Amino acid sequence: MLEISNLTKVFGSKNALINVDLSVPSGVVFGLLGPNGAGKTTLIRIINQIIEADSGEIFLEGNKISPADIRKIGYLPEERGLYKKMKVWDQLIYFARLKGLSQQEANQRVNKWLNKLDIGTWKAKKIEDLSKGMAQKVQFIATVIHEPKLLILDEPFSGFDPVNAEIIKNEILGLKDSGTTVILSTHRMESVELLCDRVAMINQSRKILDGTIREVKASFRPEIYKITLSDLTATLPQSLDAKEVELGEWQFSAKLNGKSPNELLRELMAMGQVKQFDEVTPTMEEIFIHQVKSSDHE
Repeated sequence: MLEISNLTKVFGSKNALINVDLSVPSGVVFGLLGPNGAGKTTLIRIINQIIEADSGEIFLEGNKISPADIRKIGYLPEERGLYKKMKVWDQLIYFARLKGLSQQEANQRVNKWLNKLDIGTWKAKKIEDLSKGMAQKVQFIATVIHEPKLLILDEPFSGFDPVNAEIIKNEILGLKDSGTTVILSTHRMESVELLCDRVAMINQSRKILDGTIREVKASFRPEIYKITLSDLTATLPQSLDAKEVELGEWQFSAKLNGKSPNELLRELMAMGQVKQFDEVTPTMEEIFIHQVKSSDHE
C-alpha cells in the first residue's frame, strides 16, 4: 500500500527524519512507534502532503504519491480539529463533502456512523457541548467517512474511557477486515500488541526497528524460562535462587546458556516434577523502552 524510500527532512539545524525507509503492506494495522520528538508526526505530515520532504520518495499503491491521493487517505491527528460552534451533523456532512461525497452519500454515511457509534441523538448538538470522548467519536467518523484506503491514526484512544476505547478498537479491526490499511501511532503498547500486524520504531529521526510483532518479539527473546518444580528428588543448586512458593513447590528462572530447551527440561526432570516451564517473552513496552534507551546511547 505504502512504500517510503530514503525520506529526509531537516528544520533549520534539526534533523527531523534521516533516510527513513518503510514498507506498509495492504490490509494490515501497522504500528508507527517512537518517543515524543522522534519524527513520527513529521513523517505522517509528509505522507499527508501537509509538508514536503527534503529528499526521498513515497509511493501509494505503486505510484508516486500526488495531491489527488489525499482522498484515498484518512488522517486523525493527535491535535483534534473540529469546529466547536458547528453542530455534529453539519460538521460531518461538511467533511464528507470536502472528501468528494455527494449530498446523498454524505447523508447516508453520516447517519450510518452516528447510529453505529450510538451518538445519533447528539447530531443537533454543538461540538462544544459534547464531552471529550463524544467529540473524539465525531472526529473518528470525520476521518473514516469517505472510506479511505489508507487510514492514519495518531493516538486514536486519547480521551476515551475503557468502554469507548474498546468500541473504537473494534471499529479499527473492522476497517482492516474490510481491506483498509491502517497506520497506528500510539504510546499505548497494549494497543500495539492487540491491534498491530507489523511495527516500525523511529528514534532520533532514524528507523531503529521494523518487522512483524512476532519477528520483533522473537529477536528480543532473553532465552529465560520460568520454572516451577515439586516433589524434589535432588537439592536445587543455590545459583538458581529458587523460592518455595507453596509447601514443597519451588519457583525460579533459568537461562538456556547455550543449551536447547529440551536439554534444560531434561535437567529439570532429573531434579523433580516439572509443573511449569514457560519461556519469558518481552512485552512491546519492554522492547520499546530497551530500544529507545539503547539508541539514545549510540
